[in-house]
Amino acid sequence: MPDAIIEPPHPTAAWVAARRQAFREVVAAFDAARPVLILGHHDADGLSSAAILFRALERSGRRARVRLLGRGENAWSPEMVSELRAQDIGGLILADLGTRAEPLAPGVATVLLDHHVPTGVPQAALLVSGHGLRPTPTTSLLAWWCAGGLAEVDDLLWLAALGIIGDMEEAAGFPELAAARERWGITALRRAVSLLNAPRRASAGDAAPALALLLRADGPKSVLSGEYPETALLQAAKAEVQEALTEGRRVAPQIRGDVALIPLHSACQIHPLIAQQWKGRLKDKVVIAANTGYRSGWVHFAARAGQGTDLIAFLRRHRPDGADHVQYGNGHPQASGGALPPEAWNRFVAGLGFGAEGQVPA
Repeated sequence: MPDAIIEPPHPTAAWVAARRQAFREVVAAFDAARPVLILGHHDADGLSSAAILFRALERSGRRARVRLLGRGENAWSPEMVSELRAQDIGGLILADLGTRAEPLAPGVATVLLDHHVPTGVPQAALLVSGHGLRPTPTTSLLAWWCAGGLAEVDDLLWLAALGIIGDMEEAAGFPELAAARERWGITALRRAVSLLNAPRRASAGDAAPALALLLRADGPKSVLSGEYPETALLQAAKAEVQEALTEGRRVAPQIRGDVALIPLHSACQIHPLIAQQWKGRLKDKVVIAANTGYRSGWVHFAARAGQGTDLIAFLRRHRPDGADHVQYGNGHPQASGGALPPEAWNRFVAGLGFGAEGQVPA
């Protein structure tokens, strides 16, 4: 039986005001003599969150810089912890990167903004989480709410809308999204999301041009206009991803019981898109798209399921030996996934009922 999803409460004005005040107080405690470091995810939600925070901090008189986490990187990896501890920063903000209990930079005031299922409550840090609310605020919307405690950010609402559309499409029901649609136009917002997601999905996996564009543009039409050179780079990345998607859509799923497996081999990050596509056609299945070409030595997979199935719980039950808590089974109840070494992947699919057809060379 699928794991039941209990409907959580809606975010209220008082809820937002309390988080905005807490955010303002932590930022006030940052060391003003040193820059604030923003760590962000490289998808549309993470990019727009980082852009909102950077621009709000600048408007409030704070120096800031952004470090995007890319392919195979994790904020709590030993490499990232070493990188952070070598930097001279006055404050740290993590956006759309998940949560864990361990402090990343001991002694540095830290804020975590996130909307995924928490995997730990951070110690000595402020966590602003959308988890447990319905609809679940994306990190970009959390960032826009919080940034309003630092500076005037009404003109940055389009950035929050990009994150909402990128992570939740348009069924979220947030009044902020409705306001952004009316002000900037839904077609331009949709097209901007598609363009901004392309670089991290392309084989190079470099989302820096997308961030640079969001730090310069004044709206989605500016993103699309071509007035900035980054737009052409994003368009080239999108063309590459579209070609890979066309090939990936030809792959038929293999079905065992309640699970549909789609094997892929592409340097582009097409597995989440393929899984989402098949989810609409296989509504009663857990759909898993697995990509052996995305990163050498790993099987990256995206899992999708309809309402009524909790993928976090599903993946927890089927966790194979060799899966770590950083790269496996995080995300959302209906949108999760991870990355496994080949040996662990083979144990994983065997546990789901797949034989040689689901195995990869170890």
